[in-house]
Amino acid sequence: MEKSKVYFTKEITPESVVKIFEKLEKDLPGKVAVKVHSGEEGNQNYLRPEFMRAIVEKVNGTIVECNTAYEGERNNTEKHKKLIENHGWTKYFNVDIMDAEGNDVVLSIPNGKVIKENYVGKNIANYDSMLVISHFKGHPMGGYGGALKQLSIGCASSEGKTWIHSAGREKDQTKLWDDLPEQDKFLESMADSASSVVEYFKNKIAFINIMCNMSVDCDCCAVAEDPCMKDIGILASLDPIAIDQACIDLVKNSNDEGKEHLLERINSRNGTHTIDAAAELGFGTKEYELINID
Repeated sequence: MEKSKVYFTKEITPESVVKIFEKLEKDLPGKVAVKVHSGEEGNQNYLRPEFMRAIVEKVNGTIVECNTAYEGERNNTEKHKKLIENHGWTKYFNVDIMDAEGNDVVLSIPNGKVIKENYVGKNIANYDSMLVISHFKGHPMGGYGGALKQLSIGCASSEGKTWIHSAGREKDQTKLWDDLPEQDKFLESMADSASSVVEYFKNKIAFINIMCNMSVDCDCCAVAEDPCMKDIGILASLDPIAIDQACIDLVKNSNDEGKEHLLERINSRNGTHTIDAAAELGFGTKEYELINID
């Protein structure tokens, strides 16, 4: 497989998000789902809707989210809608909680390493293409959060999130924490589920990773650590595996002393195994060309 192109800019502004997306020369047709992380109640690090406004308007997109599978203000539709409004998303955008009601869409994963089905919010069927905007940072369970996490956990329904976290053991979120699988099985389940969303949209999907506010904790944490290293920049690619690998490499190659704290979180959870497993599934490659657009 030839190297994937990953575009990079150090400039972190709403305008630079549009600029780097345009470098992809990718037309996202029809109704566009824009997958973001809207932020848990109390989280200080998530990317605000004002920052997303220019790119969402550029693609004429709808913000999409799904309910969570853990305690908090986003684990049922009523609370989730209220928080999304409080965080200001509905001020600027149409917002769709894709698993708000009805049965999930079941995506088949015939070559899945661990799971053979992925359960995503049923409203995914209303969209023709997807722009995945990921806030790159650490994660308490996955080690890091980037494009692959947004595709997998991010697009999964509440039951689907439970299915992935339990490596295909359970869809009942009340039983999620009873018997967690071996860590690598969870990471491989994320890779499996991510592959199914890429396959669903085929070539009508693009990825932007934003490397700022880089805490060891995810935007799903109500009480998150403050960022541990300086902002790095914005990346864009048509390959979710390459863009995540490029982010990992930018952290590793940084001169910022705070990188050791972030890398400890990633390595202690074997986080890059998700990238390795995804590459083995073949829906992208770890080999990339980093193209600086500054």
